[in-house]
Amino acid sequence: MTAADWPIVERIYREGIDTGEATFETEPPSWPTFDSGKLPEPRLVAVDEAGHILGWAAASRVSARAVYRGVIEHSIYIAAEARGRGVGHLLLADFLAAADEAGFWTIQASIFPENVASLRLHAAAGFREVGRRERIARAQLGPQAGRWRDTVLIERRRRD
Repeated sequence: MTAADWPIVERIYREGIDTGEATFETEPPSWPTFDSGKLPEPRLVAVDEAGHILGWAAASRVSARAVYRGVIEHSIYIAAEARGRGVGHLLLADFLAAADEAGFWTIQASIFPENVASLRLHAAAGFREVGRRERIARAQLGPQAGRWRDTVLIERRRRD
């Protein structure tokens, strides 16, 4: 993912935000804010044969402490028109391979329990549920706006 990809990445991010089922965020950040908050690697976009961006994945550190240098939290978003076509599986597989290559040993995410597609995608990729954060924050958008939401904490440990 590069700055040139940002307009499409931002559109896909906004699509996820607008569902109310992908994140507590209410607006995508600017490119400089996104770029400074995410690790340079692994940071990927999924493209079709024509070069159109269909999804993206990126990660941030969970802590600045050296002991947690191999632990990251990731996000993956798929364009509305590409959902249900296997793009998520391919993108997540490539993201996990890149994360392994970069030396990360634990990848985690927090997912709304109602986001069954994302939970299934991650389970198929070897993630396991490690906890549930009850009433962690109040939703601002979507069908759950104004309600307290739970999130499911998942992780995937590198096999070695």
